[in-house]
Amino acid sequence: MSDSAHQNHPEVGHVIGIPILLATASALLVLTLITVEASKIDLGAMNIWLALFIAVIKASLVVLFFMHLKYDAPFNAIVFIVSITLVVLFIGFALMDTHHYAEFVFEGQATGMEYEPYEGSPTH
Repeated sequence: MSDSAHQNHPEVGHVIGIPILLATASALLVLTLITVEASKIDLGAMNIWLALFIAVIKASLVVLFFMHLKYDAPFNAIVFIVSITLVVLFIGFALMDTHHYAEFVFEGQATGMEYEPYEGSPTH
């Protein structure tokens, strides 16, 4: 193979130094501890948003440094950011809606739950 082919396609990808990898791993551990402690605090509806925010930061660190997205083409970073944003919005809105239909559990649908009819119940 010619030397120009080796210049276009190097044998080894981008190498990240040990200090950066250790700093990233430390940040992930700290964010995990923050996630655990935040789960013990009752923030109401904001609990899910806080958990998703921390998860996005952790996922971003993994993708940027461990998967070398920081050193890749900028278009790939844009695709990643848009994808994560849409996933977070979808999950967040889906989870915010759960309290609206949780009261519509009918007898026999959820094993172990006590049946309490509500005003709009067809059996009421």
